[in-house]
Amino acid sequence: MALNLVKLCVGCDSVEDLEEWIASRLDHRRRAGEPVESFHTTRMVPTRAPELVDGGSLYWVIKGNVQCRQRLLEVRPFVDGQGISRCHLILDPTLVRTSWQPRRAFQGWRYLKPAEAPADIGTAGSDLAEMPPKLRRELAELGLL
Repeated sequence: MALNLVKLCVGCDSVEDLEEWIASRLDHRRRAGEPVESFHTTRMVPTRAPELVDGGSLYWVIKGNVQCRQRLLEVRPFVDGQGISRCHLILDPTLVRTSWQPRRAFQGWRYLKPAEAPADIGTAGSDLAEMPPKLRRELAELGLL
């Protein structure tokens, strides 16, 4: 059974910001002749990596709400130049918007069981996906989403 991660997306104010950041990083890697892959670096290596890459996703918390996810493709441990163990979470670059789910701030990442994960809200063109983020946030705070 697939397992997910949830993590704060520090520095992004919206899903659109995250999409732009991912596109910029992929473009930079392409121009530099590096492998074109989307990844997030974390200090801790998940011990349940096989479950994560068996259909799991990384759910991003943006401005206090889970708002989107990226499918986890690989968990790649490595040692950085300073001798510190780290991990690249290799991700599908496509973001999937989800129903908003409030989350308090935390450090690092947390495991997220499939039953506790917010539902996908569909592709661009659906009413909820096209709703302005500010309106979606206000409706979520009122418990209407």
